[in-house]
Amino acid sequence: QVQLVESGGGLVPPGGSLRLSCSASGSIFSGKTMGWYRQAPGKQREWVATINNGGRTYYADSVKGRFTISRDNAKNTVTVYLQMNSLKPEDTAVYYCNSIPRLGDWGQGTQVTVSS
Repeated sequence: QVQLVESGGGLVPPGGSLRLSCSASGSIFSGKTMGWYRQAPGKQREWVATINNGGRTYYADSVKGRFTISRDNAKNTVTVYLQMNSLKPEDTAVYYCNSIPRLGDWGQGTQVTVSS
């Protein structure tokens, strides 16, 4: 069964931290490059970070130096993490994960709200 489930979001003050998790279940994700995306209210979904199966990472300029993507590979499930530090109000969005290129339907996402 192919499924993407994101979790770990919440409300944090500016400067705070959160760690997001994404469980990507299904053999189609095995060995694939994975990424995090986000969609802020009234805006299009945008790419945030990528990690390939070898652990090489790439980040959008807006999050570079503050966010860290990582992954754990199991037989039929890839778990992708996004450690977010020094959060800013402009990081407020629903965060999603998926493979790159996208193979699965989008999950429900996890809401991150940065506000005092």
